[in-house]
Amino acid sequence: MISQLSRNRIADPLRRLVVAALAMVTLLSADSLVAAVPDVSLFKANARILFQGDSITDGNRGRNEDPNHILGHGYCFIIAAKYGAQYPERKLTFINRGISGNKVTDLAARWQSDTLDLKPDVLSIMIGINDSGKIPLDQYEQIYDQLLVDAQTANPSLRFILCEPFYLPKAGHQPDDERALDVKKRQAIVAKLARKHHAALVKFQRVFDEACKRAPAQYWVWDSVHPTYSGHQLMADEWIKTANRFYK
Repeated sequence: MISQLSRNRIADPLRRLVVAALAMVTLLSADSLVAAVPDVSLFKANARILFQGDSITDGNRGRNEDPNHILGHGYCFIIAAKYGAQYPERKLTFINRGISGNKVTDLAARWQSDTLDLKPDVLSIMIGINDSGKIPLDQYEQIYDQLLVDAQTANPSLRFILCEPFYLPKAGHQPDDERALDVKKRQAIVAKLARKHHAALVKFQRVFDEACKRAPAQYWVWDSVHPTYSGHQLMADEWIKTANRFYK
């Protein structure tokens, strides 16, 4: 039979193991979890981060002050949720003014009220998929350029994040796909404007093309244009990575 002394000798190491495990759990405090999420230097105290664009940005956002739906259900929401929870002491303000169906001409028509009057510190723009086949390339570039000039004139310290439009046909990219070719030209324009205005450039097309090596296009972008929730997560991750890399 095992004596009481032997039982104690067996139990002591187990107790020490349990105590060590509990101590490890305790160490996973809020501070430890903060370190697991990359900081974004753009998100300074009291910063106002504005997302502009079309339906992909809109994300069926609320049109009232209900905080449960105010940012919509897409990449903007994911970014705001992550960093709003991570840094409540910074009092960050995330704003979504994307409107479904918008083209660059629509942005221009509401630029004063929906952008300049909101006084953002960080301005993220994704526009172009609805312009394809409707707004000539030179007009697209001219208007987009002027919007950036006006925004920077209103706030010389404004930081831009320009997001390229993307297109992910269900059957894959075809050499004679006119819309895909047009969107590619608009991506080049956005890249040109990003260089001109010293803006971060988020290359979403590359992200989705790479993702299609892991799952079919419809898994990420269900109708060639609008992302699924999985696609929006890819967008949020790439947005954060790009912002971190550009604005160190």
